[in-house]
Amino acid sequence: MPKIRFENLGESYEVAPGTSVLECAIDQNLPLDHDCGGNCACTTCHIFVKSGMQNLTPMSEDEKSLLEANERLDEQSRLGCQSRVKSGEVVVQIPE
Repeated sequence: MPKIRFENLGESYEVAPGTSVLECAIDQNLPLDHDCGGNCACTTCHIFVKSGMQNLTPMSEDEKSLLEANERLDEQSRLGCQSRVKSGEVVVQIPE
């Protein structure tokens, strides 16, 4: 079973394959903003993937375009709504 660990919250959850980081956060009442409702139309669900990037679905061109406009972008940046766990463990951090 895939696992998502929210490093800065000290929380870890097993999820079904294909679950997004945002879906997990919503299900667990974690503080991950999502102004567009998870439709890849904003960057409020921006996360940093600390490890396990290879266990996520690849970044789409739409996601890449949105992240390029975010001043906090780095090589660990993803949108929680677009980051679907395929297998293994993914460790993420929600920006402050």
